[in-house]
Amino acid sequence: MKTSRWVVVTYVILILAGVIAALPNMFTPRQLASMPSWLPKHQITLGLDLQGGSHLVLEVDAAALRTDRLRTLLDDVRATLRKERIDARSARISSGVISVTIDNPDQLAKAQAAIDAMAIPVGVGGQKDLDISNDGATIRIALTEAGINDRIDSALRQSLEIVRQRVDQVGVAEPTIQRVGADRILVQLPGLQDPTRLRQLLGSTAKMTFHLLADTSNGAQLPAGVTMLPDAKSGQQYAVEDRVALDGEHLTDARASFDQRTREPLVTFRFDGIGARKFAEITQANVGRPFAIVLDGKVLSAPVIREPIMGGSGQISGNFTVEETSTLAALLRAGALPAPLTVIEERTVGPDLGGDVIKMGIYTGIAGFAAVVLFMVALYGSWGMIANFALLLHLILTFGVLNIIGATLTLPGIAGIILGIGFGVDANILINERIREESKKGLSAFAALDNGFRRAYSTIVDANVTSLIATGLLFMFGSGPVKGFAVAMFLGTCLSMFTAVSVTRIMMASVVRRKKLKTIRIEPLIRFFPEKTSIAFMKGRYLGIATSILLSLVSVGLFIKPGLNYGIDFKGGIQVEITTSTPADLAQLRDTLTQLDIGEVALQQVGGLDNDVLIRVQRQDGPETAQTRAVDAVKAAVLKRDPAVKFDKTDVVGPKVSGELAQSGILAVVLAAVAMLVYIWWRFEWNFAIGAIATLILDTTKMVGFFALFQLDFNLTAIAALLTIIGYSVNDKVVVYDRMRENLRLYKKMPLREVIDMSINQVFARCIYTSVAILLSMLPMAIWGGSAVENFAIPMVVGVVIATTSSIFIAAPILLLLGDWWKHRHEREKAGLDPLAKPA
Repeated sequence: MKTSRWVVVTYVILILAGVIAALPNMFTPRQLASMPSWLPKHQITLGLDLQGGSHLVLEVDAAALRTDRLRTLLDDVRATLRKERIDARSARISSGVISVTIDNPDQLAKAQAAIDAMAIPVGVGGQKDLDISNDGATIRIALTEAGINDRIDSALRQSLEIVRQRVDQVGVAEPTIQRVGADRILVQLPGLQDPTRLRQLLGSTAKMTFHLLADTSNGAQLPAGVTMLPDAKSGQQYAVEDRVALDGEHLTDARASFDQRTREPLVTFRFDGIGARKFAEITQANVGRPFAIVLDGKVLSAPVIREPIMGGSGQISGNFTVEETSTLAALLRAGALPAPLTVIEERTVGPDLGGDVIKMGIYTGIAGFAAVVLFMVALYGSWGMIANFALLLHLILTFGVLNIIGATLTLPGIAGIILGIGFGVDANILINERIREESKKGLSAFAALDNGFRRAYSTIVDANVTSLIATGLLFMFGSGPVKGFAVAMFLGTCLSMFTAVSVTRIMMASVVRRKKLKTIRIEPLIRFFPEKTSIAFMKGRYLGIATSILLSLVSVGLFIKPGLNYGIDFKGGIQVEITTSTPADLAQLRDTLTQLDIGEVALQQVGGLDNDVLIRVQRQDGPETAQTRAVDAVKAAVLKRDPAVKFDKTDVVGPKVSGELAQSGILAVVLAAVAMLVYIWWRFEWNFAIGAIATLILDTTKMVGFFALFQLDFNLTAIAALLTIIGYSVNDKVVVYDRMRENLRLYKKMPLREVIDMSINQVFARCIYTSVAILLSMLPMAIWGGSAVENFAIPMVVGVVIATTSSIFIAAPILLLLGDWWKHRHEREKAGLDPLAKPA
């Protein structure tokens, strides 16, 4: 129990660093400004669900990029053949492949060599971006996978810069714009309540081109090289020549302005030197002809060229609103995207809702912490105050480390911190119960401390590793706020090893040394359990297993019918939370939304107030853009009925994202179970692992049945709860198994049934105390947390009860059955009989 002075100094330095890092979160920014310069000023960054704002995920349209690349490549091939004076009978695109037919065999080899030279190596492996082949008369050119990936990567890097420039036009402070995966961009904008304009800014390619209109006055069919394009406002069709007369890449500036005569909103633009010269040549040669200004396949305006324009500037008019001219000018200034970006996920939280969530998190956190503190004092008296100090230190250091690593605190993150308080108690209870046992054996104070910490340590490590497996997988496969929960839980688990083991050990040893105690007496202020129990748990093993299997079968039935109430994360669609200015009439609101022809619409009142309404709309058929059109229609209809309505929260999840989230969630749960099975198998024996995994399957099915029975939203937050329950369930079983393993070594001749009963009785109080501590930490959030966390807090409360009972009444009996079976098999092998045969 001796600790080096240098180790103590190191611990003190680490604790002070953590406390100082957490300190800025206790003050307002104005108060921090007047603090000493050596004090850190950086506070924990709040997630959008706490401070309000918009979250958008954009995806590069790979199909459009491929089509654009093929068209460009076809033009390049034709230009190359013309340059080499090679006559091609045809050059066209068919089924994603360019086919060039050359009748002259002598020119085929020359054409092949010229086209081969167009292929360039890409990527680390140096693969060519084009796959070129010929069959003796036709050369076929296809895009390789490496070439497409290189184009997407290049487009994404270019798009990132353009998106940053466009977001700057909105004027949002501290935006987050970053690449996610191979083809996506994440945009988070704190404080932005309505992302409609931002969506228009980011979703538009803004590729502006200038084209001459074809003469179709004779009513004949459209000539080759002419396409009908709609007017952006009226839908009127224009016969536009495909050939680009002038490209928008030569634009140097674009500004929203007004017509000096009519005061009509318009956009003025200016070309660079090359663009100005081309513009002058075009207008000089085509006086009297209509000249179309086309943006993303729609005609903005098609004025007639009255006279040559030599100054390199012009204007775009067409019944625009002031906001539309501002958006168009911003798009043109930022430049065109190399490929369309599609909004595949959108989440918006109003600032009022975020403020309410922060208050809820603080109040329920304080209530949970206070309940745990009182419980520890009731259990261990003055020794419980040392555990409480370690808990407080654990909480402060969690905030300090979150601040140091620059993590974002989300609502699930707050839940993770509160839950970490409960898990932090687990180690303290294990240690105190072990020290109490050792003291009752008659050991001296220091010997009891030494044995207690040493024997509890391996159990604490095993239990925490299972929690780390669950949180690690949740971080890998979760997204957004759920990752915040995983980070908070991971830090909480690691820090509990430091505060509950290292710090508590030094403090307890210091008290013993200072008070010169000969023995340690850890007595409860309130005795919840008799000092020693001798319950014959294994007598009811068949009843316990049968009851568990029956409940799991009922849960499977509930899973089939009525089934899980899958949330928006997994089935896609639209979810809007609103606060109406007057008590909401759900029937009238439902009638209004049904007329929009957007499929099934579900309404429900939330939060216990008449004017808080949750609107759910089914996933829309068609592309990802269909979701955003539907949410705009819903908002417009609601605003028309109640102009003073507040949109508290908006979630839009497209089919692609929902499918990925569902797959990731299932994979995380399966991998967590497998990883824990492997760990228990490695740390214990095969029969322990099988017992744990069988119990885990029964526990998980019961939790799924609970979600189905009460129709709670089954979303990413529910997956976080399920993984945490799995982690705690295995954690609890590890503690029971660890004591069984210890007793099997001490009492080798004792029957297995008696060893198991004795082991459960020894850890029975610890199992109940830990479960109560976690329930006390989570109960305030389950009661007062509201709809925002009910999918996490309520299942956690139920899950802790299921996990605790299964450790005693399911896992242990399964272990006994397996042990008896193995013993019977071993005896028959020794007797030379068939181990698989039934005894006579």
